[in-house]
Amino acid sequence: MDISDVLVVLGIAASPIAELRAAIPLAILEYDFPWYYALLFALIGNMLPVPFILLFLNTASRLLSKVGFFDRILNWLFEHTKKRGRLVERYERIGLALFVAIPLPITGAWTGSLLAVLFGLKFKHAMLSIFIGVLIAGIIVTCLCLLGVTIFGMWSS
Repeated sequence: MDISDVLVVLGIAASPIAELRAAIPLAILEYDFPWYYALLFALIGNMLPVPFILLFLNTASRLLSKVGFFDRILNWLFEHTKKRGRLVERYERIGLALFVAIPLPITGAWTGSLLAVLFGLKFKHAMLSIFIGVLIAGIIVTCLCLLGVTIFGMWSS
């Protein structure tokens, strides 16, 4: 486990869409990280963009919306995201944690952060809910990955 592998895992975990769903299997299967390091680095990487999104999304979207092209993209993104956020709208913090915990594309920390901003959740509540969701998703992905490693290990014997 060298620093360049750790940085790749952190970067993939911090990226939208892939997030820890891709970072954990990469760390375990490709880089041979022990599961606990894979989970730890993926959690750290996945949470890195969250405070920036929560703190600066409103300001950035106001500035970008002054340009017609970005305004259309942002409107589509916000409307599309709001439609997916019924769980968050109804149950707020618990709904946000559950939404982020589902380890599927477009249900991770990035979308959860966007939903928290759109529904006006307080920063500390959003951070905690998103962290809990990321932790649950990370545990699920790690377990599935380890189960897959075990099954493939048995088949090759």
